[in-house]
Amino acid sequence: MDRLSKIGRLFYGLCIAIFGINQMVFADFRNVILPPWPSWRASPGIWAYLAGAVLIGAGIAIILDKKRRVVALVLGGVLLALVVFWHLPYMLFVFPHHLWHLGVWTDAGKEMALAGGAFVVAGSFPNEKGNKSSLVKALETLVPLGRVLFSITMIAFGIDHFLYTDFVAHLVPRWIPGSIFWTYFSGVALIGSGIAIIFKIKLRVVALLQGTMIFLWFILLHVPHAIANPDVGKGNEIVSAADALAFSGIAFILASGIVGTDERTKTG
Repeated sequence: MDRLSKIGRLFYGLCIAIFGINQMVFADFRNVILPPWPSWRASPGIWAYLAGAVLIGAGIAIILDKKRRVVALVLGGVLLALVVFWHLPYMLFVFPHHLWHLGVWTDAGKEMALAGGAFVVAGSFPNEKGNKSSLVKALETLVPLGRVLFSITMIAFGIDHFLYTDFVAHLVPRWIPGSIFWTYFSGVALIGSGIAIIFKIKLRVVALLQGTMIFLWFILLHVPHAIANPDVGKGNEIVSAADALAFSGIAFILASGIVGTDERTKTG
């Protein structure tokens, strides 16, 4: 199970590093990280490079287990703060035109899932003793919330499969028959697994199945799209593939038995 957790951290760290590389290549923030607001966001300049470098450093630290727990905690705190203090105001007050369309919350949902994933990653490391800052202690209280933040996004994405069936079905490779069936099946699987993970119902088995399903999407769907269209939308297909890799990694860490700060689940 420890090996499964290491694989999950590798997948998550790679995603964060790819986000950083993408921002440095295109000199712009990903909308998942920051929505297009306020005005200076349209010309990010040096800030996109600095944030990109920080993301690369955080991703590498998670992969190499350097300052592991603290880096993951701070990353989770920053990402969650960006959701609460940047994405939410933008959606509620700056871009309220289609507020009740679930699809427009995709970027905020992805960042919330990545924030939750960072807390899950932090929880996969031992809680080291010693002097800790008040910030680290506060962030540690959010570790058990990680799986909930992640699962809320998975449930929302599952609902999207039913609200935007034609669009999702179009993403299924043509050589796979029954695209509508797989769209509905995936939607049910995401909703069901998300609920089960929140309430710790057969947590290890459900998380392992969820992670495997998302990893198969990464291989069968996202990688081919990233290879075929690497420059479209400032590397959007590559980053989307990285998202899928991170989400599968988060699920794998949960499947390894990590529930809270230092808990190992005895269920499933």
